[in-house]
Amino acid sequence: MTARPTRLLAALIATMGLAGAAQAQKAEVIHWWTSGGESAAIKVFAAAYTKAGGTWVDSAVAGGEAARASALSRIAGGNPPTAAQFNTSKQYFDVIEEGLLNNIDAVAAAQDWDKLLPAPLLKLVKVKGHFYAAPVNIHNPSWFWYSKAALAKAGATEPKSVDELFAALDKLKAAGLVPLALGGQGWQEHATFYAMLLHAGGKDLYLKFYEGRDAAAIASPAFRKVLSDFKRLKGYTDAGSPNRNWNDATAMVITGKAGFQIMGDWAKGEFVAAKQRAGKDFGCFAGFGPAAPYMIAGDVFVFPKTRDAAAIAAQQKLATVMTSPAAQVAFNNLKGSIPVRTDVDVSAMDLCAQAGVAALKNPARHVANPDALMSPDRIGRVEDIISKFWNTNQTVDDVVKSLQNAVKG
Repeated sequence: MTARPTRLLAALIATMGLAGAAQAQKAEVIHWWTSGGESAAIKVFAAAYTKAGGTWVDSAVAGGEAARASALSRIAGGNPPTAAQFNTSKQYFDVIEEGLLNNIDAVAAAQDWDKLLPAPLLKLVKVKGHFYAAPVNIHNPSWFWYSKAALAKAGATEPKSVDELFAALDKLKAAGLVPLALGGQGWQEHATFYAMLLHAGGKDLYLKFYEGRDAAAIASPAFRKVLSDFKRLKGYTDAGSPNRNWNDATAMVITGKAGFQIMGDWAKGEFVAAKQRAGKDFGCFAGFGPAAPYMIAGDVFVFPKTRDAAAIAAQQKLATVMTSPAAQVAFNNLKGSIPVRTDVDVSAMDLCAQAGVAALKNPARHVANPDALMSPDRIGRVEDIISKFWNTNQTVDDVVKSLQNAVKG
């Protein structure tokens, strides 16, 4: 770490609370947080940045893929935003490789990220010795959510195993409810698959597929059973599932029309926005049993390359504000995720968040998300195969061969 960026950050922090001390840095931020819970959460960062003396310019683009494409197009066209949202993954590694991002080493050093961030997260924001992304949350994409009212009506209880999950789904179906709320979009179908692979197949099998790309593991009886169980879930979805947005599926659980949803903990932001309470109105579990593997994913903001001093100062200020303790707790309370920092007070967060924080304290439970383990092009191929399997009469044998071909090399 050189002295220069450290002095820059010190000067920046010194001016953050001084209204009128310097011209407010304008920061255009591209993100995809447009649902009710997401919109409420991003306003926490906007307000904190404004309070710090900056001017927040909100550039919301619906849909993660569209927002990332917009940011990349702007960067390539020489008109980059101040900051852009990406998932905590390898999505932005090519941008780093091409030298198109500014690092935020000064902020990371001032906040001691090397010690505060969990190892799976650290590997994705610190690349070749430099910090290129500011992590703002830790999401687990493989949570199970359920309506307490729906399960009570069906005479079902929170499942502790895959077999108990299917038993609960059967009871919900018999009660005339939608057992499983699912948005029939490729990424949601893929998320349902890898949640089943991790929690029904186990951590070892999950890693053999996504990290090891092990052809023998893909052909194993255990993997084939996961595929069969995954496809079995379709029989518990409703006719309106195709092309449904994830938050619309969450709304089905919130209103008690559906029993379960398998979705990342960003779904909890929708429950919070609907004034529902964890443990009273809805339930949550991150896998089966107290030692279930806990998948680490989330969101980051990257800072496109610029030589403009004011823009660089705005980037440093954004990174500082977004990762500050107060903003971390306030933002994640609304977003449904948990803070990236291990030194913040989370005692006021709900029981779902507390369960996530407890899992985060046990490194043995940590497992990286698929986007952190497999290249974006392979992830795309896997998602296409899984989606085809979900939506056609393709056999398990055919899927096994397709997945082996998709991940080899």
